Amino acid sequence: MSPLMSDHGKKALIAAACCALLASFSGACTSAAAQQPSVPPAQEAQPAQQPVPTLSVTTREVLLDVSVMDASGHPVTGLTPKDFTITEEGAPQTIKRLEEHQPMPAADVARMQAMPALPPNTFSNYTPMANTNASIVILLDALDTPLTAQQYLREQLIAYLKHMQPGASIAIFQLADEMRLIQGFTSDQQALLAAAESKRDMPTLWQPIRGNSVIYRESRHDIVRAGMQMMGRYLAGFPGRKSLIWFTADLPLYTGQNPLSLIGSGHSYPFKDSFSVVGESADDPGSLADEQTLSRVAVYPVDARGLEGGALLARMSKDIFNLETVADATGGKAFYNTNGFKEILGDVVSNSSNYYAISYAPTNQKWDGQFRHIKVAVNRPGVRVQHREGYYAYNRDAAEQRQVASIAQRMARSAGKPPAVITTQSSGLPGDPDNAGALVRHPKGGFDAAMLLGAIPPTEIVFTASLAPGSDVVRLKKNAPLPQANFLRADWQYKPFRNDTILFNADVRRIRWTLTDDGVRHAMLDFVTVVYDQDGAPVNSLASTAQLDVDEATWHGLLHNGLPVRQQIAVPVKGNYFLRLGVHDQASDHIGALEIPVDQIKLGVAGRGLQTP
Repeated sequence: MSPLMSDHGKKALIAAACCALLASFSGACTSAAAQQPSVPPAQEAQPAQQPVPTLSVTTREVLLDVSVMDASGHPVTGLTPKDFTITEEGAPQTIKRLEEHQPMPAADVARMQAMPALPPNTFSNYTPMANTNASIVILLDALDTPLTAQQYLREQLIAYLKHMQPGASIAIFQLADEMRLIQGFTSDQQALLAAAESKRDMPTLWQPIRGNSVIYRESRHDIVRAGMQMMGRYLAGFPGRKSLIWFTADLPLYTGQNPLSLIGSGHSYPFKDSFSVVGESADDPGSLADEQTLSRVAVYPVDARGLEGGALLARMSKDIFNLETVADATGGKAFYNTNGFKEILGDVVSNSSNYYAISYAPTNQKWDGQFRHIKVAVNRPGVRVQHREGYYAYNRDAAEQRQVASIAQRMARSAGKPPAVITTQSSGLPGDPDNAGALVRHPKGGFDAAMLLGAIPPTEIVFTASLAPGSDVVRLKKNAPLPQANFLRADWQYKPFRNDTILFNADVRRIRWTLTDDGVRHAMLDFVTVVYDQDGAPVNSLASTAQLDVDEATWHGLLHNGLPVRQQIAVPVKGNYFLRLGVHDQASDHIGALEIPVDQIKLGVAGRGLQTP
């Protein structure tokens, strides 16, 4: 970057970096109209007709959350579409829908349905949201934050939670060498206090990165980017606007490099699909109509170092610039040079539920991957408008055409044969060739990272898992071959194990379906189970790929009953083990995962939809 670039030019450049870096939340988060899925039961599918692959016509919309404040910082309510003017790269846009959102009364939140009790040996990654209008995400960033500042922040968080107003739905994360979920979304004050007062979010001194300042900054960028990716996949299953209060001492943005280098260059960065910001909708309840969003996350960065002054404050000017840039880029607000953290929490919580959800179809239909700036104005004097600054207009047509071509080839190979509605193939995950067992691959990609023991559980795809532990303990004789579809690691193959049956059941509304003009829908999903020991080492794994070609009648059955896929996996008997279960939609790269301690599985009991062995 030229040293003569103006502050405005620098801010625009960093804003693009912010949008790219923080767009981990973008494609994942659902629109306000999206309903929380019910926990799907199991049912077998029925035959379908032979499809003729033809790409369905889609439309594209942008959904934008807009906060409007008066001169005193109070929300402005009662506005209509006529009060707003929206331009995209200077071109006027026509508002298609506007919804005003206000805080849910505490009594309404208390009446929201809680998670239904699941039958024995039945588990789910579904979490009910008490407040479907808006929610709060608190991120305690230990990267570069002094221990004394972390301790003070923790005290302030506890002080706020002790006197928090009822109704707010809050989740707490901590970022050190990786992103960790301290407490999932809840409105239960005692549960939040217990999490904040526990050792789960104690001040952290993470292992320093060895190397020069450039290596350090690059490593820190990678940690933040991967952490935001995992957080975004978790937030995807929850409706409404999310306000991310990010307590940090340093944001990984600077003006001395190309902003795209924060996420890779062009379209080759590793998390491409999760950065998509313009959803697609068709006249199809199974499409991504409720993914038509820029991002439902507004970032409120807070300088965790607290009150500073004099020369030190002057040296912090770059950090303040970065805080404000991130806030402006995402529709939030920056806070710095203050020790009133509990007051900041109260301010954001009380105001974040007041916003307008606005959608429009862009007049520019050229999806060239370029960043598009959005400007929203309100015809009221003295108001302040907060919204995301823009989005990247990514083109999914090429990926869709590849999907259609793959379906055509598959159908051609099955010509003259009855079309398969749901077929599965199973294998172990690829691993160390010197170790006969299956291992999880290196956690570079989203699904690989989501399948690691202890990782934040993604909710982009919601599913249940029913388990039936094997009634017999099996012990193979020395040198006896492993049974078919048993991929135990070599050092566990001749130890006693049980064959546990797992029945996955995925909510098909979260899957990206390719709809052909004959009414047949197509999708491809991976169902993966990994068995870990107490040290986090993978012991066994099984991957099943489900090929889906369903007609209208079968589709409606799946909508009502869910998509069942069955696996059987060997689990060692002696020791402490964990099951990590995951579902991956190949077309959208959306993921669902959950983790089950084996000692929570009751022997002699079959989960829902399974017969007792």
